[in-house]
Amino acid sequence: MIDVDIGKCTGCRRCETACSFVKKGRINRHFSRIRVLNLYEMGVDGPVRCVQCQERFCTKCPNHAISIGPLGQVIVSMTLCHLCGACEVNCPIGAIELFEDIVYTCDLCDGKPRCVEACTEGALSWNPEKTEGPSQEGEKTATKKMNPSQKRQRYLKEQGEELRKRWRKAHA
Repeated sequence: MIDVDIGKCTGCRRCETACSFVKKGRINRHFSRIRVLNLYEMGVDGPVRCVQCQERFCTKCPNHAISIGPLGQVIVSMTLCHLCGACEVNCPIGAIELFEDIVYTCDLCDGKPRCVEACTEGALSWNPEKTEGPSQEGEKTATKKMNPSQKRQRYLKEQGEELRKRWRKAHA
């Protein structure tokens, strides 16, 4: 699992660049499986990627095109996928998205995540022992009518608020 420390993220987007180049041979943030957001009003930058949630909402695919691999990664079978968008709708944090008839979500680069290698600030770290992330049950209800971009914004905003609380407590 890829762990994130948004307190270290500078918003440089090296992770996005590495991901899109490794996966598509081109640098384009739409091809990246990790998305860096800049919440300027909060002073927070941070990446949003699949957190390997306990519920695995994305696997509720009507065509059974999504499975979970040995590292806990999401595996999309494009031969079974009909691009119905159920996975995109079901992901409560916007970590899975359809773009140009392809489902984009983190597959952990077969255990060698290039985004982690590209992160010079230490905001991303690789933890292969951890194959299941936090529950996202509460997010599912709260983001029901949001698009992936809105879900990512909400998710990062919540992380930013938690970071602020920790900072204030440490500096009180």
